[in-house]
Amino acid sequence: FSLDAYVDLFNMSIDNSRVGSLDVPVSKRCEDINAYHTLAVYKYTCRGLFEAHKLLFSLQLCLKIMETQGLVNQDEFNFFALGAGLVDRLVQRKNPGDDWLPAIAWDNVTEMDKLAGFQGLMSSFEQMPRDWKAWYMSGKPETEQMPGDWSIKCSELQKLCILKALRLDRVLFAAARFVSANIGPEFVDPPSFDLKAVYETSNCKTPLIFVLSPGVDPTAGILQLAAQMNQRLENCALGQGQAPTAVRMIEEGVQKGLWVFLANCHLMLSWMPTLEKMIEALVEGTPHPKFRLWLSSSPDPNFPISILQRGIKMTTEPPKGLRSNLLTLYNTISDEQFNRCHHQSAYKRLLFALVWFHAILLERRKFKSLGFNIPYDFNESDFAICHDLIIVFLDEYPDRVPFDAMKYLIAEANYGGRVTDDWDRRLVNVYIGELFCDECILSEKFMLAELPDYYIGEEGDLKHYKELIRAMPQTDHPLAFGQHSNSDMAASIDDAGNMIDVLVSLQPRIIKAVDEEAVDPLAAQCNDLLQQTPDVFNMRQVKDKLDSRSDPDPLKTVLYQELDRYNKLLSAIQRSLSTIVKVTAGLASTTAELEDVMLSLGQLKVPKLWGSTYPSLKPLGSWMRDLAQRIDFFSGWVDDSLPMCWWLPAMTYPTGFLTAVLQVSARMNGLSIDSLSYETPVQISGDKLSISSYPKDGVYVSGIFLEGATWNFTGSYLEESRPMELISAMPIIHFKPVEGKRRQGKGFYTCPLYMYPVRSGSRERPSYVVSVDLRSGKFSSDFWTKRGVAMLLSTSF
Repeated sequence: FSLDAYVDLFNMSIDNSRVGSLDVPVSKRCEDINAYHTLAVYKYTCRGLFEAHKLLFSLQLCLKIMETQGLVNQDEFNFFALGAGLVDRLVQRKNPGDDWLPAIAWDNVTEMDKLAGFQGLMSSFEQMPRDWKAWYMSGKPETEQMPGDWSIKCSELQKLCILKALRLDRVLFAAARFVSANIGPEFVDPPSFDLKAVYETSNCKTPLIFVLSPGVDPTAGILQLAAQMNQRLENCALGQGQAPTAVRMIEEGVQKGLWVFLANCHLMLSWMPTLEKMIEALVEGTPHPKFRLWLSSSPDPNFPISILQRGIKMTTEPPKGLRSNLLTLYNTISDEQFNRCHHQSAYKRLLFALVWFHAILLERRKFKSLGFNIPYDFNESDFAICHDLIIVFLDEYPDRVPFDAMKYLIAEANYGGRVTDDWDRRLVNVYIGELFCDECILSEKFMLAELPDYYIGEEGDLKHYKELIRAMPQTDHPLAFGQHSNSDMAASIDDAGNMIDVLVSLQPRIIKAVDEEAVDPLAAQCNDLLQQTPDVFNMRQVKDKLDSRSDPDPLKTVLYQELDRYNKLLSAIQRSLSTIVKVTAGLASTTAELEDVMLSLGQLKVPKLWGSTYPSLKPLGSWMRDLAQRIDFFSGWVDDSLPMCWWLPAMTYPTGFLTAVLQVSARMNGLSIDSLSYETPVQISGDKLSISSYPKDGVYVSGIFLEGATWNFTGSYLEESRPMELISAMPIIHFKPVEGKRRQGKGFYTCPLYMYPVRSGSRERPSYVVSVDLRSGKFSSDFWTKRGVAMLLSTSF
């Protein structure tokens, strides 16, 4: 909002909120204005927000209103926003449900029990573990009664805290219920987009701004409205050399009352200051009453803020769901185009398969890392090219459909041209391989997924296929993508975590005046962290110990490099924490770097300064425990002997360690390191104490997690994840160097191993480590590829 825009909206609320008699008490009139204006602000703002941010705005609005009424307990809100924080598990009571309740959830319960509103919660879990398990395992716990009398004695915010502590995946749904219960259901029901209604709230001095998202073009909507209003529209797609045309259009539009649409402003950011001045001149001048300036731009931090503040902002988003995407694509096909191919039977079926392929790739992005390592912006031009390609191939080769050529050009050249990750390309090829085959053309009812609702039925005209699509479910089950039902839960956890992170960033940083003798909470936190931070390694003593041992030289080199990195990290942690303690005591001055550390500590996040040694998504408490484990592993290596079983997550560069193991094997066997690769037999146990001797060649490795599936320890193969189990532990794996390139045998799934849950990593630090062949069990390799199965060295909790 600019102040002018807000004042206009407020004046409109005063006028429109008066209903019926003018003789209304002042207090009642103020309440009416306040209620009307709050909803008007919500509706006005929602126009310019993407769908993902509308609930966040509702929740922030609700919390602020409740805060002014004294209805928000700050300790409870802090727990909802920040979580448990630093937990000492050595003094923690035993988890009564360790077979179903994750350790991180029990941490949350034990910390909540310390708050006044949750006293007795821990005892309730100990006394009624079955009841709590039933609630925890339910599909919609936010609608279920909690065990005991907790549903009765908890406020709405307290219920939200319990849900966040135990079932983060349901927080978005619970947040909507929370807003609805406290300020009204209309605040979780954003207005549907109506371009004419938006136009009617505008005037000749107010630009109308479309905030673009990939795959959406608002031009058709504006043209349709202009035709409906019998209004002439001048349209200009901005780009190099278009500035004079745009200026001429605006000047002509101001004089004659035309509509002017300047598309893709983000492509001419250098010209935006000129546009900014022209809009200021509009506000001060007297343009024709019918004049309207329409703009469209992708989100860009360099877009002039004054234009955004003066304008009415609208978001444009692509359709959501398989059904909507399928219909959208079929609506782009004309009857003439549909009847163009001479081999109609094969064409109609392959066209439906291509439309399904496109929709699957777009919608699969909602599963985050289980969907694609990198989200790609496939658009209608990709589909249009491949559509033409099908027609050409069918007409050119009437005797036999050239599936291999089609699959290559679609999955590798056209769609694959956008795909930059090798594992994502494998997934795209799996989908196209399942769809473009003889069965698709020959089968009377070709199934597109494991569910009975998705299939290519009997032939018909364009209208027939649209009716077939409309009969499909409105909500997409994960099985339609070849995903497990847990994948929805994983995506919901990510979305809820992102919403809470943004909510925390919106909170003001409050400095409280405290008694001089009271302990500063930041100083107390820093002192606590200092006690938990391990000591720096003495490199001279380490080298003296290692010199007298027969550890292989490549592994010694890895050890020295790893300890150097950890020493830099530990020194940075100790230095920053010690300085912050001095700053709080008034004995040192702060810096921008320290400000960042203090802000992160206040939000219980890992400071950016500390996170550069190795990538991690863990919150501060888990990260400190993980750091202590890493240092303990290296201390054991230095003080005792070469590990029999290596805890791979301890390595900041695991690829360097695995290369060193190959180097040891190459020297021992007199081979070139380039001729070696790994075989990766999986052991029957995950307990490193079961390893009593060194392998003849290579290393035993532990500490690996499996995402998207679980491991059958008895049969040694992949199997379906258990309900609500997103990540499971893998057994020990033997990384065994062998001569020659390994070949994937039948019945194996080549599983990538990543350092942490962000599979794409960053430009500086790729997340990918190595691939491991795992027995695929009852299902094919393609089945696990669609599941998005991968192994991780670190989790996000």
